[in-house]
Amino acid sequence: MIRVGIAGIGFMGMIHYLAYQRLGNRAKVVAMCEKDRERLQGDWRSIKGNFGPQGTIMNLEGIAKYEELEEFVKDPNVDMVDICLPPWLHARTAIAALKAGKHVLCEKPIALRVADAEQMVRAAQENDRQLMVGQVLPFFPPYRFAYEVARDGRYGKLLGGHFERIISDPLWLKDFWDPNGCGGPIVDLHIHDAHFIRLLFGMPRAVRTIGRMRGEVAEFYQTQFLFDDPKLVVSAMGGVIFQQGRPFNHAYEIYFEKATVAYDLWANLPVTVLTEDGRVERPELAGGDEIDAFAAELSEALTAVETGQPSALLDGRLARDALLLGEKETESLRTGKEIAIG
Repeated sequence: MIRVGIAGIGFMGMIHYLAYQRLGNRAKVVAMCEKDRERLQGDWRSIKGNFGPQGTIMNLEGIAKYEELEEFVKDPNVDMVDICLPPWLHARTAIAALKAGKHVLCEKPIALRVADAEQMVRAAQENDRQLMVGQVLPFFPPYRFAYEVARDGRYGKLLGGHFERIISDPLWLKDFWDPNGCGGPIVDLHIHDAHFIRLLFGMPRAVRTIGRMRGEVAEFYQTQFLFDDPKLVVSAMGGVIFQQGRPFNHAYEIYFEKATVAYDLWANLPVTVLTEDGRVERPELAGGDEIDAFAAELSEALTAVETGQPSALLDGRLARDALLLGEKETESLRTGKEIAIG
């Protein structure tokens, strides 16, 4: 059994805690760290998010409780620290936990700056611990299907794809537009697609981005990802629009030699496969709710700790690469130039 300590009892901390309950005896939450004393004692009624249940009164009996991160990461009963803190605290907390001999699962984004992400990756290597980042997108059934068919090659070679992730202004996040808070749309939202593109296609050689800036962060953007293979055509579009009736949407079309796989949440298009012989197929996907995706993500992290083998989906180096892509996209948008990666 992996003994887990959760840092941060906000919305994501609650979701992770509930997800661990679905994993049976593979893991046990033995410690929590939170500045809000009411939440630390189990009053989670003030917690709410854009999916999942409303917070309630939780029985946290038997769980060690900390208000200070410095003490929390040193708890000898914790094997893995699960970081659900604001992004600006990710690097500092992860590095301290890794140096204390803990494995780390950190919510996305890995950090706000690539330099900090590099330090996190280095700390994991130097302390022989695993650094995993909760890029949960591949664990949601529509994206899991796309990942699996790309990996097993049933539709032939990948030819490219287009990815979208658009929301109305998230007014409930007070520091969303702060480059030192949430980091803006690219760091908070597009990083999911950047990670998925990196996962499917490898690292591009350059990016070319157009769009609009809002202060120091991108507001709305379209990116062409340029690869050594000029026939590989990959693009993404995303950001914020200011009509509050617009619900969140993510979507993709992924092109293979023998099929196109498409999905669009807002258009109510389930995962659809268009085959080379003219058929339209709608594969059956796993059911469940959003917490099931996080349970699958946590299960993957536990397997990595149990086996000592890095996760192909959660490896901190992939998350660092996704952040690097976002950083280069912002530079391209700001300068109007194609920006090389690396």
